Amino acid sequence: MERPLKLPKSLPKLDREPLVVVVLGPTASGKTALALALARRFHGEIVNCDSVAMYREFEIGTAKPSAAEQAEIPHHLLDCVDPLADVTAGEYARQARQVLREIVLREIALRESEHRKHLPIVTGGTGLYLRALLEGLFSGPERSEELRNKLRSRAEKHGPGHLHRILRRLDAAAANRIHANDVPKVIRAIEVCLASQRTSRPTSRQTMTELWRQGREPLRGFRILRLGLNPERKALYARINQRAAKMFDDGLPGGGLIAGGLIAETERLLKKYGPQARPLASLGYKQALQFLRGEVDRKSALAAAQQAHRNYAKRQITWFRQEPDVHWLAGFGDDPAIQAESIALIELQI
Repeated sequence: MERPLKLPKSLPKLDREPLVVVVLGPTASGKTALALALARRFHGEIVNCDSVAMYREFEIGTAKPSAAEQAEIPHHLLDCVDPLADVTAGEYARQARQVLREIVLREIALRESEHRKHLPIVTGGTGLYLRALLEGLFSGPERSEELRNKLRSRAEKHGPGHLHRILRRLDAAAANRIHANDVPKVIRAIEVCLASQRTSRPTSRQTMTELWRQGREPLRGFRILRLGLNPERKALYARINQRAAKMFDDGLPGGGLIAGGLIAETERLLKKYGPQARPLASLGYKQALQFLRGEVDRKSALAAAQQAHRNYAKRQITWFRQEPDVHWLAGFGDDPAIQAESIALIELQI
């Protein structure tokens, strides 16, 4: 991952805290289009908040901005992670907070000479990363890859319900909150409980639930304006289906073409990095990989990808509904009326 610049731990004192705009919403709702429109209007810099888009070389399935758009508008935390590496929500939050401070410091330096502001715009659909950035995460133990690999093996052998039953014995409240099929979160919760047992006295052992109750460290020194895209559900699903079909057919949603589309890209990345490349387990790539392995035909792979993206959109909507103080916009981010409404909301805050 790229090394962040070394910056002061605190920002210079300003008359008003700098504004950060957050564009959130389900997949295919037009977050990128809206973020680009706002960046053009307010001299903005875009901070990616999509976990898979952080990985280099994964282009089609991530629906990244086009090369021309990335050249036009400064983008951060995009194409910055090796496909074999892993990025936790906490690591993302630390880097993203550093980037926000860097943008604001650049704004302060240029304010008198250029008479313009550089507006940080955070956009992406990874709800946990956004929560980590804005609200912080609980202070848990360090990751243990050895333990995680053992738990993953158990899940593959006995099914995800096996791990969920283990978690229920260790932390019933966390088990009630985490779905049995969400294996990464179940593994993390078990990891927290077991690590705490090793480092604490039995009477003071902490569960994940107890750590959550201790509170987190929210982002400070900024005003946050959350803009949420909320298009009509039927129209959203139709757009999801169309975008997935385009990815499978001829490539990039931003307009570029790649021969063979998502399947060809997946095959190339599989040959280069092997199945250990983490983004290959993400939506679209997972279904393309199933086709390449002969587990499904092409039509079934596309249908499965479309269904998986629709299900993901539903989960995103549920997650983002829990975000506080969101200005919900009833449409897609590429709609001029939605863009005008967003600009008006920002102008009230600038």
